[in-house]
Amino acid sequence: MIGRTASDVSQADALDYVAGYSLGLDITLRGAEERSLRKSIDTYTVLGPWLVTADEVSDIGAMEMSLSVNGEIRQATSLSDMVFGVAEQIEYASRFYTLHPGDLIYTGTPAGVGPIHPGDVLRAEASIIGAMDVQVRAFEPRPRGTPAGH
Repeated sequence: MIGRTASDVSQADALDYVAGYSLGLDITLRGAEERSLRKSIDTYTVLGPWLVTADEVSDIGAMEMSLSVNGEIRQATSLSDMVFGVAEQIEYASRFYTLHPGDLIYTGTPAGVGPIHPGDVLRAEASIIGAMDVQVRAFEPRPRGTPAGH
């Protein structure tokens, strides 16, 4: 999560713009739907279980992460294995657009992406952050005129 406005930031200074780190699940609907809709449905971008402030993380590259579905490990990696590290991603993004406090950068995903189904339980875990469990439910469009959350 970005902590202060960042524009054209160098890789050497990039981590100075980080407020903290959290787990994020960027879930995508697969199907014939319009592509821009596939990541936009309420509940499809899970964030949590909390924010670990940047000063609590001495080496973000040392973080180990995993994702399991119903207890089966689907993904396991270290941030040191990323093609573009966190600082490099901030440098690159800030060359094209201004990052603002509260902006989130989802860093991508390792091999192991696969389908999930209603009733599945996802467990995302990171060595520095902790863990969260997410129960998958079927998407049901709400009736016209019904506000989100009702």
